[in-house]
Amino acid sequence: MNSSSSSPKAPQPPSSATTTTAEDCAPGFTTLHPDIIESHVLKRLDGVSLSTISCCAASLHYLSSQNYLWSNICHSTWPSTSTPRVDHVISTFPNGGPRSFFANAFPLLVDPTATNLSPSSPSTSPPSELISAVDIHYQDKLIFTKVQETETVTGWFRCSPFRIDLLEPKDVVPTPIKHPEVDTCTAIINHMTLSWILIDPIGRRAVNLSSHKPVTVQRHWLTGEMQVRFAAILAVDHGHVQCDILVTCGVSEVGDMQMREVSLEIEDMDGMHLTGKDSLIILQRALEGKKGRAKNRLQDGQMRYKKFMDIRRERRERKLRRDGVLDLFWVAFWVSVLLAFWRFLGTVKN
Repeated sequence: MNSSSSSPKAPQPPSSATTTTAEDCAPGFTTLHPDIIESHVLKRLDGVSLSTISCCAASLHYLSSQNYLWSNICHSTWPSTSTPRVDHVISTFPNGGPRSFFANAFPLLVDPTATNLSPSSPSTSPPSELISAVDIHYQDKLIFTKVQETETVTGWFRCSPFRIDLLEPKDVVPTPIKHPEVDTCTAIINHMTLSWILIDPIGRRAVNLSSHKPVTVQRHWLTGEMQVRFAAILAVDHGHVQCDILVTCGVSEVGDMQMREVSLEIEDMDGMHLTGKDSLIILQRALEGKKGRAKNRLQDGQMRYKKFMDIRRERRERKLRRDGVLDLFWVAFWVSVLLAFWRFLGTVKN
């Protein structure tokens, strides 16, 4: 910040700890040669840290805004972005290329209902193509990465239930994860992460549809397959929808886990799958939506999912009660009709 030279420093608070501000650290730090800062500091930072240090001083902002730094960060954070197709699309993003892409793809979306705002309507036409850049890590080691392009202009896409499958039915992806004999849900929740970045290559926008860590892990009682679920909750006009990412893992002959399904679907609050046409409007709104802060994104994602599932359960219970009352009404109605009919027959016989 340049305002430190024109305004007096605030007095230090009485504390045993030293309070360091950007104005305090920047003057001494920026006296270092730019090559030293770039080679020994900036290249070692992650995206969040690089964004933070760019706010310390104008010289640091200039150094930390170089495209190659942000391109390397995108490639290391999401290996799928290093493919030629995705790398080229990222380079065309306005306001910084890879730096702008990182700002779009790293944080969660802001929930408009949490800030008393209504979801904004899409300002442009729906994208004619979507690119999915997906990366799965286990204990910080890459175990799966893939880029898939989806056309959205066909009648089949618009009328069918929305679903993106990254694996064919007979495809199997081996992993180094051992399939334990005992329950492994806790280990998967703690150590598996997934990123599903949806990219609009024409509008040059991106959004991450994953909760980063699993929201649920379930073992199939018969086959023993692990169903690992990631989710993002998106706001719509009258509630929310769930972007449901499912990773199904089986067991190989040598006892290692292997991926057999990696898919994305969108469900409404009643658990119904949306069509491609309806899903495209929601995804377009998400691509244009305001992004939140990177801080606490895991906790926020888990909290949104829990709240969404609570609302879904309440709606299901209300529907069951309503259906029960309706069933009782019809039973009483037909019993009354039968009684009236029998009484009528008795009257006729007499």
